This record gives sequence, structure tokens and C-alpha cells, in this order.
Amino acid sequence: MSPVAGGEQFADVSVDPPVRGFLHRPDSPQNGFVLTHGAGSNSRAPLLVALAEALASTGSAVLRCDLPYRQSRAYGPPRPGDAVRDRQGLANAVSVIKRLVPGHAFIGGHSYGGRQASMLCAEQPELVQGLLLCSYPLHPPGKPDRLRTQHLPDLKIPVLFVHGTRDPFGTIEELEAARKLIPGRTALLRVEAAGHDLGFKGKARRDELPVQIVAEFQGLLG
Repeated sequence: MSPVAGGEQFADVSVDPPVRGFLHRPDSPQNGFVLTHGAGSNSRAPLLVALAEALASTGSAVLRCDLPYRQSRAYGPPRPGDAVRDRQGLANAVSVIKRLVPGHAFIGGHSYGGRQASMLCAEQPELVQGLLLCSYPLHPPGKPDRLRTQHLPDLKIPVLFVHGTRDPFGTIEELEAARKLIPGRTALLRVEAAGHDLGFKGKARRDELPVQIVAEFQGLLG
């Protein structure tokens, strides 16, 4: 590992798919968090960096990881056949974080990354103890009939949704309906006047949002 701004560069190539990204490791971390990115982004996304730093400030180790499709291709969205391997990559990242902390493990992601994390949690209910979904892509923009909710009834762990009121991938009302499909505890942090990027676009930032997300997630866990 080599130190860089916003965490240490990290790689574990002993597993397939490999785990690559950035590790934020405070002194004596108790819990661990895996965060991953959306379809057009990577582990350096400003939202992920800010979230990782906010989580690390509370004593959690955080691994911001690049999904396998992004490790293979520096640019462009994932392809339809990438999803299964991307979920395996996330499972490998969780295994990494579990080796680093004595406490609980959690996972979260933005957009596509959150969707794959949620599907992984539905497939492996004992994998982590909580799930963070930022800008969950409930349906493609303009196509509310194509809901991505089939796996939600299989989520048994606490889930926090963070969603902008101007997100074209789902309205707040649609997301509230989707939450009701989940048998585990859920909460929704609505971000006023924010789109799919939650206010993190270019040089724009919502500096208070990561702290709010961490507080809401901790409150959900109790």
C-alpha cells in the first residue's frame, strides 16, 4: 500500500476478481465499510471520498473499491454481462475489510454500485450487517414501469436510502413504495433539490451531506 490523498492505495490480486481501490484506516478501527461507485465513475468519486472520510472519522475502516468492470476498462459504463463478476468483486472486498476489523462489516454504493451491493446482500444475507444505497437507480430515467425491485424482498438487513428530490432514476414517492418491499429496517434521507449526483458534480460539493449520512446510518443501526 502507498499513501495518497484520501486514503492509501490498496490492491489484493490474490483473489479473482482482484480488489483495488483506496483504504482509509484510522487507529484501531472497530467496524469496516466497503464503498463503491456508479456506472460512469470510479473509486475516486468525490462523493465516495467524502463519505469514506466521514466514516473514518467515526472510527471505521473504509475501502473504496473499483468494481471489476472498471478495473478492466478505465472509461465507459458496465456491460450487461459484467454484473455477476462485479458482485463477486464486492464480496471479495468485504472479505478484505473483515480481515482488518474485529467488529461488523457494512457495504454501500452509489447508483449502479449500490444496486449491485443490494443484489449481493439479497444473495448472501449474512455477508454484512447493513447497507447504504446512495441514489438507488430504481428505474431508467423516463421508464417507471421498469422497476429494479425484484430482489428487495430478500433484503433482511438495515438499509439506508439517500436520494435526491430531483433524481430522474426514481421519485421520492416511488422510493417510499419500494422501501415497503424490504422486510428489514429501512430509512430514507431525502436530499432537497439534488439530482442523481447528490450535489457532488464537478467541483460542487454538499459538505454537510456525508456527515448527515453517517449520522442517519448509525441511527438506523441503533
